[in-house]
Amino acid sequence: MIKATSYFVRGVVSSIILLGNTILWFIPILFLGLLKLLLPVRPIRAALSNGLVWCAENWVRVNGLLLDTLLSIRWDIEGVNDLRREEWYLVASNHQTWVDIPVLQYVFSGRIPFLKFFIKQQLIWVPMMGFAWWALDMPFMRRYSRAQLEARPELKGRDLDTTRKACEKFRQQPTSVINFLEGTRFTPEKHAARGSEFDHLLPPRAGGIAFAISVLGEKFHSLLDVTIFYPGVKPSFWALLSGRVKRIVVHVHKLEIPPEMLEGNYMDDPEHRESFQQWINEIWQEKDKRLSDLHP
Repeated sequence: MIKATSYFVRGVVSSIILLGNTILWFIPILFLGLLKLLLPVRPIRAALSNGLVWCAENWVRVNGLLLDTLLSIRWDIEGVNDLRREEWYLVASNHQTWVDIPVLQYVFSGRIPFLKFFIKQQLIWVPMMGFAWWALDMPFMRRYSRAQLEARPELKGRDLDTTRKACEKFRQQPTSVINFLEGTRFTPEKHAARGSEFDHLLPPRAGGIAFAISVLGEKFHSLLDVTIFYPGVKPSFWALLSGRVKRIVVHVHKLEIPPEMLEGNYMDDPEHRESFQQWINEIWQEKDKRLSDLHP
């Protein structure tokens, strides 16, 4: 009973600090974001974007201090020693829970440029965060079902066009673009429904990352293959904030992007698409083996 109370109190305190930190940094982000919306002049918008990223990076740093000081987490992190903030990175990670996002921010904070996430279009309506994501040039993705595409064929490829337009903005300064290739969080139900060939992963969707490479391929210095593992049961956000998460394992494998993957048309060239998917599947097979080794 005492331990449960301790977890609850810690969770409440952590939530208050996290919310306060978010509101604190949202104020300048809101101000700079509104200026960016009202002043569509490229040099001005570029300067405002730099200011917005600075605010977001400091928000992440304070969240990291929260994880270090208030929560007793044992971090097992590998593969981040030779990363640089002056380079462009394409980041691919498995996805199990919302906790993945603060974990990735913690691991890469100060090591690589600020992470830009591919975000579902519906999340633009999340209070505060939706506007912040827009102001920070996060790519919003609208996915269409097979039924929608059959009813309206003109929608085919529109989500990838969104990816292309968003990634064009990232040419101006070093950027880290992250993509959860599974497209959604892993659950046993989704694993069974998709008939996944992997033990601990959903099948990867290569379209978004293929288009990111087609737009920024010559800019990307490396692909960072990230594997996140939570010993025991995968945590909820509340479990993280209440101190129930005792250990987090993050493995980063830095890969060179094969030259042949930088060329070709993923959408219209079946041979290139097959080669690209095979390359991603090989990465996923190694990730699945790594997760199998980590599971008891």
